[in-house]
Amino acid sequence: MTPSSESLADVCRTYPAIDNHAHPLLAAAHRTAVPFEGLVSEADGAALADSVHTLACFAATRTLAQLYGLTKEVVWDDVKAKRDKINYDDLCALCFRDAHIQCILLDDGLGGVQEMSEGFRWHDRFTKSPTRRIVRVEVLAQDILRELFEADAALEEPVLALGDAIVHQFSQAFQGRMQAAARDEDVVAFKSVVCYRTGLSVNPRPPSRDVLWALLQVYSSWSADSATEIRIAEKALNDYIVCTTLAIAGDHNKPVQFHTGLGDSDITLALSSPAHLQSTIKAFPQTTFVLLHSSYPYTRDSGYLTAVYPNVFLDFGEIFPFVSPGGQRDVLRQVMELAPTNKIMWSTDGHWWPESYHLGSVQARQALFDVLSEYSRGSGLTEAQAIQIAKNALFHTANRVYGLSLSPAL
Repeated sequence: MTPSSESLADVCRTYPAIDNHAHPLLAAAHRTAVPFEGLVSEADGAALADSVHTLACFAATRTLAQLYGLTKEVVWDDVKAKRDKINYDDLCALCFRDAHIQCILLDDGLGGVQEMSEGFRWHDRFTKSPTRRIVRVEVLAQDILRELFEADAALEEPVLALGDAIVHQFSQAFQGRMQAAARDEDVVAFKSVVCYRTGLSVNPRPPSRDVLWALLQVYSSWSADSATEIRIAEKALNDYIVCTTLAIAGDHNKPVQFHTGLGDSDITLALSSPAHLQSTIKAFPQTTFVLLHSSYPYTRDSGYLTAVYPNVFLDFGEIFPFVSPGGQRDVLRQVMELAPTNKIMWSTDGHWWPESYHLGSVQARQALFDVLSEYSRGSGLTEAQAIQIAKNALFHTANRVYGLSLSPAL
């Protein structure tokens, strides 16, 4: 960094951070199981090939070349070739060395985690404070439904297809599992991906008859092909899962994270703005909402909600490294246009590759410094205020919101 204020630069570069939303790393045996281009893009399939031509990829290439000790001008394929030669344990340690992440809050419900990734405790080797879990509620619901369906199919006279029994059994099991998770000391939050399923226009009071119909639809589909993974695509059922989660989370003072905005092609972009959550936020005033991923490209929507509702917080992750360097700074400016600075939190959205943690940290720290130093020069922001904003965004706000009771390991 080229500091206008040495102390602000030091804070942005090295202050301990709580990564408030991330995912597990691939195990060494699976280090090449997922295309490395996913590090810089949410695209998949044929579209992923174009990701190497983005400004985000060019910036990541420069950063990773420096990390790997490559001295000549390199291209993406050079970076890939170099990382393949580095011992995986050494690679992970290298990527976390300058990230200064003290604690990781890990969503381990991402598809493929059980088959390819390390467990959440394994990640403790890179941090000074223990890793904590975030429970992905749609995955929990799907696991429960499969268990119920399989148990019912084993009966001489199955009962779930008959009607209300399916609602009662699912409701009891889901609430029981959620209550247990809320009491688990390792669990600090819940996460919903309803944005990926049926969008963020959640009905705070889904009609019971619609929930019954949705469950019967899921059961019918499973009965026709029990080998297929259950993926809940019925809006009433998704809304019920979210609202049950919000009620239980509020009772136990556990935040609920929502994927908003930026996602892969499976998302309906028009339904990914957090503005669709407004009626649900009003309906659950005792529950803390965390809007993930800067809600890009709906950042101003999330900033507005964060400003006007005391129970809403804004995460400015995932844009590092998916958005160009200039875009990252524009997003941070939009975040700070309206959102109270004590209600914004940083994350890497790190997943699969250790480089995602490195890029998510060093790029965010640089962008935070650039924007805050710019404001301190021209917008009446004092150096002390800028430093406190950085400390809150990196550590203190997440520490408070998730009830971690940590002290910065300076």
